[in-house]
Amino acid sequence: MVWISRACLRKYGNFVDNIRLYVRGGSGGMGLPRLGGNGGNGGDVCVVAKKGTTLKQIKDKHPNKRFIAGVGSNSCIHALRGAKGEDTQVFTPTGISVTTDGGRILGELNCEGDRLLVARGGHGGSLHSGFLPSKGQTRQIRLDLKLIADLGLVGFPNAGKSSLLTALSHAKPKIASYPFTTLRPEIGKIMYDDHKQVSVADLPGLIEGAHVNKGMGHKFLKHVERTKQLMFVVDVCGFQLASNTPFRSAFETVLLLTKELELYKEELLDKPAILVINKMDLPEAQGQLRELEAHLENQEESSHIFPEDVTPKTLMRFMHIVPVSATTGLGLPLLKSLIRQSLEEQDVIETEGQRSEKLLKLRREVPTSSIPSWGFPQPT
Repeated sequence: MVWISRACLRKYGNFVDNIRLYVRGGSGGMGLPRLGGNGGNGGDVCVVAKKGTTLKQIKDKHPNKRFIAGVGSNSCIHALRGAKGEDTQVFTPTGISVTTDGGRILGELNCEGDRLLVARGGHGGSLHSGFLPSKGQTRQIRLDLKLIADLGLVGFPNAGKSSLLTALSHAKPKIASYPFTTLRPEIGKIMYDDHKQVSVADLPGLIEGAHVNKGMGHKFLKHVERTKQLMFVVDVCGFQLASNTPFRSAFETVLLLTKELELYKEELLDKPAILVINKMDLPEAQGQLRELEAHLENQEESSHIFPEDVTPKTLMRFMHIVPVSATTGLGLPLLKSLIRQSLEEQDVIETEGQRSEKLLKLRREVPTSSIPSWGFPQPT
């Protein structure tokens, strides 16, 4: 059993990554039958991505978690067409998935300024409705934060992820000798000489069984989904969570991390990944590294040594394997260079893919009859 102090739990409690809200569009205004006047429509409720906002701010500022739009104005002699009710906006951070209580996805807010209508206002009274207005749409919605970062650090507790993030960036995550040092995601920025920035998310340590919600489980596994690439961080000398749990070698750790991601969502293994072998400053590191490299060169054969509950169906293919020491700085310049290289290569591939997709879509949309026939022989 892993012990976590109350102070740590309090700190974790300050991080809000999902919230449930009641939203209601405004009712429409009354029509005016004797003059044929239309009532104003009710206001809408929209969720809007805004920089510098957090879900905790929403929770603190709106403890009742209710957002109701304004009512449309009634039609009157002085204004036969009633004014629309005031819209209500819910400001959220970027990287938000909006779902109904039933789990249906309404949309996502990935960039600042993205807007999503979550509750439409009712129609004002008119001739078609007997001049009676309709009520606004009512919903219970969930805002679910999934971090957006270029790179997500994935590793078991005490692999040195927090130390690595500190060494690579300006982030200052808590570092200690007990297993669950990171109780909430930390975002760091790697700065390059030409002012290029790469965001890195230090995700809380996984444990065996995270895919079935053991430990922190699904609470933070979902954050892995919203990173462009993964960075596996393993202790070159292996890992053991507690005295009553089995010791895992570095290669076995790689297999287990892969399996946890695979069991949670297989698509995660399609992400480009870098393997960082940490703690190379330890006395026995060189011998352990040679053994790990031998296993990685023959993953298929080496994986058969271990039982099925440890071995994933799909083995991870790493773009780069980099031995480092977060403590001494060994290998960090090379790692920073390879991180940027792999992200730029991915951007090129994605850009080409999007360009081809748009071109194919355009070709489908343009009717054949509209394509000019200049220079082509005409049918006789």
